[in-house]
Amino acid sequence: MKKPVIEFKDFSFRYKSQNEFTLHDINLTIYSGEKVLILGPSGSGKSTLGNCVNGLIPFSYDGEIKGSCKVSGIEVKDANIFTISNHVGTVLQDSDAQFVGLSVGEDIAFSLENDAVPRPEMLTKVDAAAKIVDMDGFLDAIPYSLSGGQKQKVSLAGIMHNKDVETLLFDEPLAALDPAMGMSAIDLIDQIHKNHEKTVLIIEHRLEDVLYRHVDRIVLVNEGRILLDLTPDELLRSDALKKNGIREPLYLSALKNAGVQFGENEHLDNIEELDFAKYKDTVAKAFQSSVLSEPKPKGEKIIEVSHVSYGYGKERLALDNVSFDICRGEKISIIGKNGAGKSTAAKLICGIIRPRKGTVRLKGQDCTALSIREIGRMVGYVMQNPNQMLVKDMIRDEVSLALTLNGFEESVIEERCEKVLRMCGLYSMRNWPVGVLSYGQKKRITIASILVLQPDVIILDEPTAGQDYKRYTEIMQFIDALNREYNITIVFITHDMHLAIEYTDRSIVFADGKCIADDAVFKVLSNEDVITRANLKQTSLVTLAERCGIDPEHYIHYFIDCERGE
Repeated sequence: MKKPVIEFKDFSFRYKSQNEFTLHDINLTIYSGEKVLILGPSGSGKSTLGNCVNGLIPFSYDGEIKGSCKVSGIEVKDANIFTISNHVGTVLQDSDAQFVGLSVGEDIAFSLENDAVPRPEMLTKVDAAAKIVDMDGFLDAIPYSLSGGQKQKVSLAGIMHNKDVETLLFDEPLAALDPAMGMSAIDLIDQIHKNHEKTVLIIEHRLEDVLYRHVDRIVLVNEGRILLDLTPDELLRSDALKKNGIREPLYLSALKNAGVQFGENEHLDNIEELDFAKYKDTVAKAFQSSVLSEPKPKGEKIIEVSHVSYGYGKERLALDNVSFDICRGEKISIIGKNGAGKSTAAKLICGIIRPRKGTVRLKGQDCTALSIREIGRMVGYVMQNPNQMLVKDMIRDEVSLALTLNGFEESVIEERCEKVLRMCGLYSMRNWPVGVLSYGQKKRITIASILVLQPDVIILDEPTAGQDYKRYTEIMQFIDALNREYNITIVFITHDMHLAIEYTDRSIVFADGKCIADDAVFKVLSNEDVITRANLKQTSLVTLAERCGIDPEHYIHYFIDCERGE
């Protein structure tokens, strides 16, 4: 019989700065060797639950505790964070916040140095840990120069030394990764779970991506309470996901759209194991009875990027002879792997950097003749990392800052701020300090601070990173309304193929500094060569279409029409 390694009994927790409890009456036992997904929307309490397991509560975040939380038989509140860290290793959502070394090797060696491990033994252990996560060729690299996936690997290597560490905790490991890299991260977690006999806790809201590899249980958390503790199949057969703001896997949505009814013993958590013989005729019949939508007419060209090249220092070109146009009122997704040139293209459009070769025109004007301030009145840019945009201490002050600097009247500032704060789910927290917020909440503040300006073009770099489905939907519907009602051009830089499918009509795809595709979303996401070159993940809709004998391009087009009610 497996022993319990994490035990919550009648556990509640209230942060010192809050009046209400964040966690209520938690009863949960996780056993040695299990892989468990802690699932829930933003603000549900799932990260707080994780912080109780790794000792950050109560040793870094003070508050009131009721009941018991034991890790490896140790009562957390009676121990210290050093003791708990010998039993639980944590990979944070924000990898940058976890680095302490000037090189990858130094960072991996940090815990060994603290334990006064002799240097010859230390070097051997560092090399061994780096090989486990396939980072042994990067020991001299600067951690902050790595991609999101590589940063996570370094953080993971740093906690692999201690053989007493029974539990590995991953806090939203997919938030900053492109689709293919996210699959690699889930693969790596799965391999370590199996090969090193670790207990694994994954805190995430991207359910389909986590289920790429098997998990034993899913614990659904919302409003600080455990609502369900089920196997993946049991949860997917229930209606709990939509009720709690979690996106169900795309292939399940597609099957339900076709009228498929699932039996009690259906195995649903892996599309590769579905019995398509049961569904094929139903799916094909629904598809054949549909009429695909026609492309929408384009407006005037508002952004023209013509044969642009740009490089950072003497390194290879981040963009190499790139050309594309964006028209007024379009909704476009710019997609591709980490480091492909997506964010560089956005910075060129915003005037933050200027092209080495080629031209960027905004509303017919060459951007080199315009100041950043002039461009900023027409193009709003929401950066990927919210910490790089936040400058004020309080939420409302941050959101109103751009309006204040541009001389708007107080009545207009008040009206616009209230509207976007409500739409972004921040109004009840408008007087909170920015410093106490989660990564996802900070992301919403940066989006709100740009939306209040109502520019001609809004560029959002990874707008859904760290957002649960409910909050994501609220924000995206708000942005969609801006596009529809004010004809504002929307450009998303994203790894989220769901976003591209649901909210954009056209995708511009980058790989290795080049634009390799520029076409309708359903054509791009059904093109196997583009998917491979751009490090994207083949959507489960392609698999579903192929198994049902339907052309994937036409099926994705049909699914998009269904989702949008067209």
